[in-house]
Amino acid sequence: MMVLITYDVNTEGEGGKRRLRRVAKLCKNFGQRVQLSVFECLVDPVQWADLSHRLEKEIDKEHDSLRFYFLGANWKRRVEHIGAKEAYDPEGLLLL
Repeated sequence: MMVLITYDVNTEGEGGKRRLRRVAKLCKNFGQRVQLSVFECLVDPVQWADLSHRLEKEIDKEHDSLRFYFLGANWKRRVEHIGAKEAYDPEGLLLL
């Protein structure tokens, strides 16, 4: 399933920059950054349970926020890209 993850981490308080780096790193391990605080993650249910649990532990719920948009298995019909940077296709051909 495709999950769009967005986050807003308050970096003004103590540990904010550290939390921001950790949230971004977790998301990067499971998906592709498509904008500054937005990741597209193609995950199975076990990976999703792991990722969401780890993200929830990482943030400060009083000052930070996470949003998850579940695009499901038919996500390609729900995503449209216009503008700079080529669109990302996690199921596409991988060239090394």
